Amino acid sequence: MKGSFLKRLTVGTGCLAVVFAMVSCGGKKNGCVKGSSEESAEDTVAVVLPQNPLPMKLGDPFLLHASDGRYYMYGTSLADGFEAFVSDDLAEWKPCGQVYKGGDEGQWNVDCFWAPEVYERNGKYYMFYSSNSRNNPTAEEENFRIGVAVADSPAGPFKDLYNRPVFEAPYPVIDANVLFDDASGKCYLYFSRCCYKHPVESEIADKLKKEGKFDCIEESWIYGVELKPDFSGIIGEPVLLLAPPTTLADSQAEWESRSATSGEANRRWTEGSYIFRHGDRYYMMYSANFFGGGHYAVGYATSEEPLGPFEKAASNPVIQENVSRGGDVMGTGHNMVLRLPDGELYTVYHGRMKSNPDARVVFIDKVLVDGDGVLSVDGPTSMER
Repeated sequence: MKGSFLKRLTVGTGCLAVVFAMVSCGGKKNGCVKGSSEESAEDTVAVVLPQNPLPMKLGDPFLLHASDGRYYMYGTSLADGFEAFVSDDLAEWKPCGQVYKGGDEGQWNVDCFWAPEVYERNGKYYMFYSSNSRNNPTAEEENFRIGVAVADSPAGPFKDLYNRPVFEAPYPVIDANVLFDDASGKCYLYFSRCCYKHPVESEIADKLKKEGKFDCIEESWIYGVELKPDFSGIIGEPVLLLAPPTTLADSQAEWESRSATSGEANRRWTEGSYIFRHGDRYYMMYSANFFGGGHYAVGYATSEEPLGPFEKAASNPVIQENVSRGGDVMGTGHNMVLRLPDGELYTVYHGRMKSNPDARVVFIDKVLVDGDGVLSVDGPTSMER
């Protein structure tokens, strides 16, 4: 048996104090060098996952459990690309350094390197990310596109697979997420159309205009589309999957509109999607509100098909600030879900500590799905550092 797996034994309350039994790869090398070795059950050791937040300062975190048995964390942090961190046990992390560099003359991208997600396929590692495109003939302030880079190791270096975006959209797009769907054998790309130059009429927009807060409300929407197997483009036209509510009576309207109704921004976001299959359903988690504010939060929707229709959960939001309830975490969002080999689910996301709201930090919390398919998150849990 190669690799490693973690098994949850106990969960503490008030802070993340999860004790795992780990079957680890004997003889693993330090740092980011990929290695493998045989192992046995005699290698079992007990480790404690440290309390939230984790030590790295990242936005939009993505956690890959690679075939070398290690965990690699990527996220938004560098002005000219992406860095990564590696761990054997989710407890101790070591920096890999910069694993992708962009923005050089001759590259298709310029700046604003956001939200990397890395997938292992057929011995290669593919990083999907968003950034501003150099091709900007109309001088748009937001000119985001989605790119894909490839590496032989999860620690990089990643190089662009094609020196261009995966596809050209008539509006800025961010937050790429990919589903490799075992049921159909197809792969799908999910992304968010930015709020930029996208005013939308709604009862919420009318209300805020009458109150004198904003003249218009711009929105971001989540789309999905089939992706070519070689990641060179898309198949067909993107399908609108999720958008903010249009009526005040909608049960999702209050939490998805908090940044707008509080006067924080004249935008309503639906972004940071992450899709996974559980049982016979597809779960799409998504973030709403301003990523830089305290109202950022996560909800989810379900569907029987990868491209919808999706129905938002009545229990939303499932991750949100706890400062209003005496806690110390705010601005929680842009999550992903990790399924451990024993089948248990954990979500990785970023948040902001009340004591240092300018810094985004990483959280890992338990995801539960009950017998009726209702998803919940045991968090945010934290212990102030």
